Amino acid sequence: MSTNHISAYQSQYLAWLLSRNAASNSIDSLASTLVDSKVDLNPHQLEAALFACQNPLSRGVILADEVGLGKTIEAGLVISQKWAERKRKQLIIVPANLRKQWHQELQEKFGLQGTILESKNYNALAKNHKKPFETLFENTQGPIICSYPFAKSKAKEIKEIFWDAVILDEAHRLRNVYKSSNVIGNTLKDALAHVDSKILLTATPLQNSLLELYGLVSLIDDRVFGDLDSFRAQFALTNRESTFAQLRHRLLPLCKRTLRRDVQQYVPYTNRIAIVEEFFPTEQEREFSSMVADYLRRPDLKAMPNGQRQLISLVLWKLLASSPQAIAGALETMRQRLQNKVDDALQPVNLIDSLDEDFEALDEMADEWSDSGPLDPEQQQERDAYLDEIAELKKFAELAASIRDNAKGQALIKGLDKAFVELKRLGAAKKAIIFTESKKTQTYLQELLSQTPYGEGLVLFNGTNSDASAQKIYKDWLNKHQGSDLITGSKTADTRAALVEYFREHDNPQGQIMIATEAGAEGINLQFCSLVINYDLPWNPQRIEQRIGRCHRYGQKHDVVVVNFIDKSNEADQRVYDLLNIKFKLFDGVFGASDEVLGAIGSGVDFERRIADIYQNCRDPQEIKTSFEQLQLDLSQEINEKMMQTRQMLFEHFDEEVHQKIRIQAQNGTRTQNRYEQMLLEITHAELKTDQCAVFDDHGFELKQLPDATLESICPLGRYELPRLSNDAHSYRIAHPLAQWVIAQAKSRSLNETSTRLIFDYQAYPSKISTLEPYQGQSGTLIVKVLTVQALERMEQHLIVSAVTDDGQVLQDDDPERLLRIPAQEQAIQSLSHNELLDADVNQRSQNCQRDINQRNLGYFTQEIDKLDAWADDRKLGLEQQIKDIDRDIKETRKTAATAPTLDEKLHWQKQQRELEIRRNKLRRELFDRQDEVEQERNKLISGLEDKLVQNVDEQVLFCIEWLLL
Repeated sequence: MSTNHISAYQSQYLAWLLSRNAASNSIDSLASTLVDSKVDLNPHQLEAALFACQNPLSRGVILADEVGLGKTIEAGLVISQKWAERKRKQLIIVPANLRKQWHQELQEKFGLQGTILESKNYNALAKNHKKPFETLFENTQGPIICSYPFAKSKAKEIKEIFWDAVILDEAHRLRNVYKSSNVIGNTLKDALAHVDSKILLTATPLQNSLLELYGLVSLIDDRVFGDLDSFRAQFALTNRESTFAQLRHRLLPLCKRTLRRDVQQYVPYTNRIAIVEEFFPTEQEREFSSMVADYLRRPDLKAMPNGQRQLISLVLWKLLASSPQAIAGALETMRQRLQNKVDDALQPVNLIDSLDEDFEALDEMADEWSDSGPLDPEQQQERDAYLDEIAELKKFAELAASIRDNAKGQALIKGLDKAFVELKRLGAAKKAIIFTESKKTQTYLQELLSQTPYGEGLVLFNGTNSDASAQKIYKDWLNKHQGSDLITGSKTADTRAALVEYFREHDNPQGQIMIATEAGAEGINLQFCSLVINYDLPWNPQRIEQRIGRCHRYGQKHDVVVVNFIDKSNEADQRVYDLLNIKFKLFDGVFGASDEVLGAIGSGVDFERRIADIYQNCRDPQEIKTSFEQLQLDLSQEINEKMMQTRQMLFEHFDEEVHQKIRIQAQNGTRTQNRYEQMLLEITHAELKTDQCAVFDDHGFELKQLPDATLESICPLGRYELPRLSNDAHSYRIAHPLAQWVIAQAKSRSLNETSTRLIFDYQAYPSKISTLEPYQGQSGTLIVKVLTVQALERMEQHLIVSAVTDDGQVLQDDDPERLLRIPAQEQAIQSLSHNELLDADVNQRSQNCQRDINQRNLGYFTQEIDKLDAWADDRKLGLEQQIKDIDRDIKETRKTAATAPTLDEKLHWQKQQRELEIRRNKLRRELFDRQDEVEQERNKLISGLEDKLVQNVDEQVLFCIEWLLL
C-alpha cells in the first residue's frame, strides 16, 4: 500500500491486522515480533518458533538444532511473542556462565530488559518483599533469568507460580532426570510439572542412552511415555528399525532439529585458523612457579579454609599460569588472611570474595561447584605454623615482584605481529581481542602493550569497567547518542555498548586491541573483529567456545584467527592444549567443538575438576601423561558412536524435506516482515496528520510534534526508524508507545455512523495487481468483519473481507483484501444499499474460516489423543511386563529347585517359588483394576480436551462501504 493517501477505513483495517491475535500455526502470529526484533532472522529460526507455538495443547517442545544455528534466537522469538500477548510470567534457566549473554541478546535483539536473579539481588528484594518473583513481574520489562543451581534452591517458590513460559537452555544437563540421583533434574521437574509451555534447548538431546531421551521428554510431559520400565522394554532393549520408526513418530510433535548442512545457503560460515605461540619461561619464572606449585600441593595449608580448598586451588593454579602479577595478588590476600588470624582480627579475609575481585569467573564457577563441600569451622592452630606460612607467602610475593622479564608477555607481542600479518592476508580489519582470566594480568598487559606501537587506543573490558579510560569513553558515547534509543539508562549496559562501539570504530594503523576478562566472553558481539587471542586458556571447553564465538558467529565476513600460548617447560599445559585442540577441535575448522564433545563434557565443571586434580596431584611428566590419557579415554567412552547414529535416525529428516520447508519459510518470513513493517509506517503516516506532526521518507519519519499530551514523557521528538534499519534513530516498533497510540486511535474510531464511498486510485499503487485490473471502472460494496474464535484456551482473530460489484460479481480469493491496499479518497454518500449477495459471501467466508479452525484444532486434538492412547498402552505394557518378569523368575526358581542337591535347599527354593507365584497372582488380579484406572484417567483427560475444543464465536462488523476502482 502506498503512503500517498489511505482512508480512515483502511487505517482501522491495518490497525486490526497489526494488533490481532493471529492463528498460532501462521507466520502472522509472529508478526509483531518480526517487526520489533533487531535481528536478521533466518528461515529455520522462524520454522522452529512456529513449531514451538503451534499446538496449544502441547506442554512444550525440544528445540535441538546443531551448535551455532541460533537456538537462543528461536526461543527469543517465542518469548517476545508471548510478551506481546501479555503473557509475561516467563522464566529462563541457563548455565551460570550464559546468564549475561541471554540478558544481552534479549535486550539488543528483542528490546526486552530481562532481570538476572541471583542470591545477591534476591536477598535484597526479600528484605523488603515477601515474594521477590512477584515483585519482579510488576517492575521489569523482560523475563527472569537464573542459573540451574539458583532455580533448584528456589524450587518451592517457582512451583507456586503459574508460569506463561519456562525456557531451559543446555537442557541436556537434565537428561539423567530419570535417575533419583539427579537432584537438580528431579527438583526442577517437580517444580515445573504444572507449566504448560516449556522449551528445552539442546544440541545433544541424546548422548549415551535412549533413557536420557525418556528423561528429557518427561520434563516436558509425563503423559508421552509410560513408566521407565515400559520405555526400556519397548525401545531401549531393542535395535529394530521398526522400533526406531515408532519412537521417531512419537517424537515428531515434540522435537525439532535442524542441521548446519541444511542452512548453509542462508547462514554462511567462515573458518577458524589456529596459531600456536610457544615460549620458555625464564629461569627465575620457572623457580617461582615450582615453589608456588609445591606449596599448593601441600595437604595442610592454613591459608585456605578446607571446605573451599578445591575451588580456591583451581583458581590459584589458573592465576599461576596467567602471570606473576595475578598470583602475587592472590598470595598476598592469603598472607593477609593468616596475619589477621594471628592478630586475632574479628573478621578474617574472605578468600572467595577477595579472589573474585581479580578472577571474575569465580562467582559463576562457585555457583556450579555446588559439591565443593560445606565450610569447615575455623580451628585454632599453632601460632608458629601460621607464622611460618605467612613468611613463606611473603617470600613468594617478593619473588613475583622481582620478576621483570615475562616470557609469555614477550610471546604475546610476537603472536600479535604474526596474527596481524595473517589478518592482512585475509583482508580483515586489524582488530584483536585478548582474553585473560585475571584483572591483574589485564593491567599488566595494558602496561606491556602501551610501550609498543599497539598501545594507541587500547580498550579494557571487564566486569566493572570503572577505569578512567572506560568512563571517558562512556561519557563521550552518551554525548554522541544523546536522545537516541541506544541509551538504555543502565550504566552497566551502556558502558559495555560504548566500549564495543569504540573498539569497532577506533582506528590504529598498527592494529586496534581490546583486552578483556571473562566478562568480555559474555553477551557482546564482535563480528567486526577476526582475531581472538587466548592469553590465558580456560580448561572448560565451553568457555573457550564462548570466547571464540564472540567473533566467529553469524555476520562474520572473514576467517577468524585464534592464537594460543604454550609453556614448553610445563608438561601439563601442553597436554591441556593438545586435548582441547586435537580431541575437541576448538581452534580450527568451520564450526569449532562438535555437538558430541560439548554434550559429553556436560557443564564443563567436572572436566575442569579433573584437570585441576592432575595439576594438584601429578608431578613428573610420565604421571601427567598417563593421567591425561586416562581423561581422554574416559571422554571417548562418553562420546557414544552408536548413540550418534541413533540420534540421526530419530531426529534428522530427509534433506529435501527440510530444504523445501526452509525455502518456503524464507519466502514467507521476508514477505511477512516487509508487509507488516510497511503497514506500521502507513498507519502511522495516516494517523499522525503528517503535515503537523511528522515528515516521512522511505525508512522512517522525523517526529516534530506529539499528537497527544499523554505521550510527552515517553515519546521524545526526533528521528524514528524501524528496528532493522535504525542506528542512532529511535527504534519504531509495534510495541512502541507511539505505535500503540496510533493503533488504538484507528481501532477506536466509529466508522458505521455515516455512509461512505472509497474511491481507489489504481494508478497510484506502486505495484501491479493483475487480478484487480478487470474491475477498473467498476463499483460495488465491501464489508470487513472481525471473527473472534475462542477454543483450546486460546483466542484468535480473523479479518473477513468480502466485496461484490454492482452488477453482481463476487470478488474471489484475496481480491477484497488487495482492494484495500490501494490508495483511496473518502466520499460521503446519502445511504448504503443492502446487498444480499455480499451478505451471502461474507457469511460463507466466515463459515470457511471457522471450518478451517475446527479442522486444525481437530488435528491438534487427534495428535493429543494419539499421545494419550500410546501413553495408556505404555502403562498397561508396564504392568504386563512386571508379570512376565515374575513368570521368568518362577521358571528359573523351579529349575533351581529341581536340581537342588539337598532337601533343605529344595525346600528353600520351593518356598521362594510359592512366594513369587503368590505375588504374580496378586499382580494379575491387580492388573485389571489398574488397567481400568489407566482407562479412566485417559477418558478424563480426553473429556478435558473435548471441553477445550468447543468454539465460542463472535462476529463484529468493522465497516461496510461502497467502492469505486479508478
